[in-house]
Amino acid sequence: MKLFLKAERCHTDRCAIERRAYPPGQHGQGRAKFSEYGTQLREKQKVKRIYGLLERQFENYFSRADRMKGVTGENLLVLIERRLDNAVYRAGFSGSRTQARQLVRHGHVTLNGKKCNIPSRIVNVGDVIEIREKSRKIPQIAEALEGVARRGAPSWMDLDAEHFKATVKAFPNREELTLPIQEQLIVELYSR
Repeated sequence: MKLFLKAERCHTDRCAIERRAYPPGQHGQGRAKFSEYGTQLREKQKVKRIYGLLERQFENYFSRADRMKGVTGENLLVLIERRLDNAVYRAGFSGSRTQARQLVRHGHVTLNGKKCNIPSRIVNVGDVIEIREKSRKIPQIAEALEGVARRGAPSWMDLDAEHFKATVKAFPNREELTLPIQEQLIVELYSR
């Protein structure tokens, strides 16, 4: 399945999944049949890989989402979507979540005017995410901002590309998340 881990390459014909959508080797095209547990586990692993989370982090997000009011699966996705590295990616300052994580970690991003180098920081409504003045000349950021026109900025975020600034207007809804994720399978897996 296409997880969009390789930035611009995943949006072109050079994507490996587009060219060959089966595992390598002699038995790669065989039909794999998974049990119910296997499909639930694969769904959880898929979400972990898309967002670049470790197992303990994912468990913490799940327990936090379980304590919140509302549907647990949707709460989980909204919490993960509100991470600072993901918000930097969604705003269009980077081509991939991995690159966004590195931008945050190396101190190129400010949150509400203060340098923040913690990628797992949860953003709230009204938070301002900005690229530091010295870091605006980085070519990868300029390339990513050109690609955001094709990808589109999310409706829960207000992007000012000219000033390298994004403001969180509201929390993301499940309808806005277009990734092929079945969060109910993850909830069923943790409910065992």
